[in-house]
Amino acid sequence: MVRELYLRIREYILLWLYGRKATISLIMHWSSLPVGLAGVSAVIYTFGFYSTPLTEKIAMTTIHITMAFYLVKYVLSALTELHPLKYIRRTWFEGILMLIVAISGFLRLFYGHNLIDTMFIRLGLPLLPSVYVFFIQVYFLVILLVEMARLASRLDRIHIGPAGLLTISFVFLIISGTLLLMMPRMTVTGGIRFLDSLFTSTSACCVTGLIVVDTASFFTMRGQFIILLLIQLGGINIISFATFFTSFYRNLGGLKYQSLMKDLLSTDKLADTHSLLRRIVMYSFLIEGVGTLLIYLSWRDHLVDFGMGQQLFYAVFHSISAFNNAGFALFTDNLAGEIIGKAWVSHIIIAFLIILGGLGFLVIQDVFSPRSILYRIKHPWRRIATSSKVVLLTSGILIFAGMFVFLVAPNNAALEGLSWGRKVLAAFFQSVVSRTAGFNSVDLSLLPTSIIVFFMFLMYVGGSPGSTAGGIKTTTFAVLMRSSVATLRGEKYLTMFRRNISFDTLDKAYALAFFSMAVIMLSAFLLTFTEPNINFVSILFEEISAFATVGLSTGITAQTSDLGRLILIMSMFIGRVGTLTLGMALTRKVAFTRQSFPTADIPIG
Repeated sequence: MVRELYLRIREYILLWLYGRKATISLIMHWSSLPVGLAGVSAVIYTFGFYSTPLTEKIAMTTIHITMAFYLVKYVLSALTELHPLKYIRRTWFEGILMLIVAISGFLRLFYGHNLIDTMFIRLGLPLLPSVYVFFIQVYFLVILLVEMARLASRLDRIHIGPAGLLTISFVFLIISGTLLLMMPRMTVTGGIRFLDSLFTSTSACCVTGLIVVDTASFFTMRGQFIILLLIQLGGINIISFATFFTSFYRNLGGLKYQSLMKDLLSTDKLADTHSLLRRIVMYSFLIEGVGTLLIYLSWRDHLVDFGMGQQLFYAVFHSISAFNNAGFALFTDNLAGEIIGKAWVSHIIIAFLIILGGLGFLVIQDVFSPRSILYRIKHPWRRIATSSKVVLLTSGILIFAGMFVFLVAPNNAALEGLSWGRKVLAAFFQSVVSRTAGFNSVDLSLLPTSIIVFFMFLMYVGGSPGSTAGGIKTTTFAVLMRSSVATLRGEKYLTMFRRNISFDTLDKAYALAFFSMAVIMLSAFLLTFTEPNINFVSILFEEISAFATVGLSTGITAQTSDLGRLILIMSMFIGRVGTLTLGMALTRKVAFTRQSFPTADIPIG
């Protein structure tokens, strides 16, 4: 009976829509962009600007109309499909969002409050209107990412290579972050200079951690949330996040888009990008979630003056900042202050989050994923990939080398007054963060020049391919070192773990190392002109930290001139995007003609 009624109603609707389907689809298609922009603008206004009751009412009405539009659009799309249930199953992620919007709108219409408010009332908690507003903001962020990824099918019409698309995505994210951080409610003072906002946005998007204003005291919690969002989107890349949300209910775009994701994820097969991307984002959320819980538990007894909500926000912020190797902290003295400096357990947690983020997603999947572990147990003859072995061995050697130098270096005032166990832990933490993230548990101004110089080397090497870390990468360093040994020994082949390494790989490693050294030395040279009163060691340390997207500083960042800050901004951007785009360019096949010239012997050394 019910089914027959449903079929009759659906048949009537379809007959009514039959002659109007094209018109309705066209209207919905062209209305999506202006309606979406209106909704996003209203959300941005309520989040970043001080409003009057009238303007707030207008903004919220605009938001509700926009949400209703997306709900109607989804329902009409389902009704006009030949198999609506298949469409709903295929678009289940969007369907859940629309269901929440529908229930919330129904409750607001008939009972005067929304779904989020109802949940808090049922739980006996105080009514928190800001929670509902926060849900709307997150909802529109997801919708924005979905709409961005829907453009994937049109990428084949754009004559821009994957490297260009990646660069454009970072430029878009940095500019958006700059404008958002300049909104009045983002800062305590109600405003920030454009250049300082640009520097902060670039540092967050490029997961560096260098700051020209104190993140803890200069930005409000809203501003800190924007920085957190930029770190998350910049760490995995906004294209990855957009594709992730779309992959729940819609096939990916054309071959060019698949090629972009293949290069971005460093995978060998186009077919791997879909499932691998999901696993990457899932791994990130899972590791960050576990890190948040552990940090919250370890800080609960230290942040006694903070409320539960603020403690949780601090835990989320530092977990995401650590896993993405960003180095941003919500404490004025980073992690070396009186309160957090004594929370040594949290330092261990943060260090391991940094290590996981710096290993790379492919290594995490190959070594630590349950599927890989079970597969190796079932097939004992299968081993982890050679690249994973190189990453793990090189990372371990660099961490222990940094610890050793930190402990044995003379005149290390940072270790005075600490027990032997605390000294080892401080050495371990600083060795880990000096390669990838800009946290510090000791005052870097107390470190002797010997440690500063060795930290420059660790920062230059950085993390591993496919990770959130910067630098030339551990595999590049390992291949260069192995090549040097092979050359000295007169070996005919370059081998690692009983595997031959192609000379194409070696050529790429040399190109990447030369490119990075050229950028660092040129930028440091220019900084000597803009910052004549700062010694060269501090300038070089700051430049390597910026290019390698580490974020460690001897304390001169806020003292730099505007021109110096622009140089550091370019270094951070090139260090984050330039090495990726160069890597993509080196993986491209270049068309060339078969030709051979006489061999010339050029003396070397």
